[in-house]
Amino acid sequence: MEGTLFGFTEEQLAHFGATWGIGAFILFMLFIIGEIAWRSKAGKTGTFVLFFVLAFGMVGFIAKSIIEKIWGI
Repeated sequence: MEGTLFGFTEEQLAHFGATWGIGAFILFMLFIIGEIAWRSKAGKTGTFVLFFVLAFGMVGFIAKSIIEKIWGI
């Protein structure tokens, strides 16, 4: 079993990390943004701005995943 780790190929491990690993990291970052808003007592508008601005990059990653599924890439 050359080129495997725990019975998984490099491609399988990369796919797992690129989907579930980054997805978990996105959820963790959302938790951090919420924590920042709560500790800074940002209010409703401030919390919205924090989530909108700081989470905007995550939208691109999610959109990329959806486009890949739709187009079958």
